[in-house]
Amino acid sequence: MTATAAVAVGARAATPDPGPLEFHGFRPGASLGELETLVRSLDGRLRCDRAKSDRRITECRAVVNSPELGGSANLWISAVDSVASVITLSSGVGSDRLDRWRQTLERRYGRVDARVQGSQWMMQWVRRGRMLRLTWRAERGAKVASVSLIDGRVLDAWGKRRSR
Repeated sequence: MTATAAVAVGARAATPDPGPLEFHGFRPGASLGELETLVRSLDGRLRCDRAKSDRRITECRAVVNSPELGGSANLWISAVDSVASVITLSSGVGSDRLDRWRQTLERRYGRVDARVQGSQWMMQWVRRGRMLRLTWRAERGAKVASVSLIDGRVLDAWGKRRSR
């Protein structure tokens, strides 16, 4: 191993692992039971329906409320075989709330540059087959922000079973 390679390996080992992607306790790959407990702790009630086209898919919605989130937020979950594949929290936000969400993510996962995609701004982190994306846009004179958590492994496994 060259000295440069040894330094690079040492630098990676010294960098703390921020752990799996999550946002205020919501993490892709969580069971619906785990998420239901979390939603109840945030003064919400999870309402779920099975998809008609594929009974393995469950879609759930709730409104959660937490001082850490900066107030209430709409929650949407898509689960495959009771495991969350996509979780989205969204809310109208003022600049201070958006800044708190952004700072929370940057402190935990590192700073990334915001990119413009169409009419919205986006920041994205990817770890171990999972993705977390913060997006925001102006809508009728107000800002709307969302945090989406996606478990690519759950979606890939569902897609493979579905294509058989």
